[in-house]
Parts: sequence; C-alpha cells; structure tokens
Amino acid sequence: MTKLMCLCFIILTIGVAVSADECEGDRQAMIKECAKYQQWPANPKIDPSNACCVVWQKANIPCLCAGVTKEKEKIYCMEKVGYVANFCKKPFSHGYKCGSYTFPPLA
Repeated sequence: MTKLMCLCFIILTIGVAVSADECEGDRQAMIKECAKYQQWPANPKIDPSNACCVVWQKANIPCLCAGVTKEKEKIYCMEKVGYVANFCKKPFSHGYKCGSYTFPPLA
C-alpha cells in the first residue's frame, strides 16, 4: 500500500511539473509574440501578427490567467488582451475572469 501511495505521489508531482512548464512556455511565447499588442495605453488597438495568433490558439489561457497579478495588469491592458483574443478567434466568454479583470460581453 505504501508503494502504491508513493507511486501516486510521484505521478502527481510529475503531472504538476509538466503543467507548470507548459504554462511557463506559453507565457514566454505570449511575451515574445504578443506583448506589444497587449500593453498600455488602451488605444490604439493594433491587429496582432499571425505569429501572435498562433500562440493564442495553442496557449493554455486558464493557466496564463491564473498568473495575472496586479503588477502585470499595470503592464498589460486587459482590454487589449481581449481585443487580441477576439482577433485571433479565441475570445474570452462573457464574465471570464483573468487576473482581476472580468471580460464584458462581446461587442
């Protein structure tokens, strides 16, 4: 029984580590390809590049949103984040919370 518990713990630990690595990889790709389209000021909103949209389509958005802090919200304009998400055809649903920001209905 103890061996089984240890095995389960190891499997869970590996799963969490892989998930964290995936999220960090998504975060780095998002910074590299999309940051300039999502930073303050709120206007003008610029259509993102194809490379940015590729990152958006593949990214684990719930994982990324869980890491959005107040400090990051001072750098990234969440309205622009929503604009990029819509442009890249992976919009946030109404009421979705990312950091402290709650997305309004799609216009």
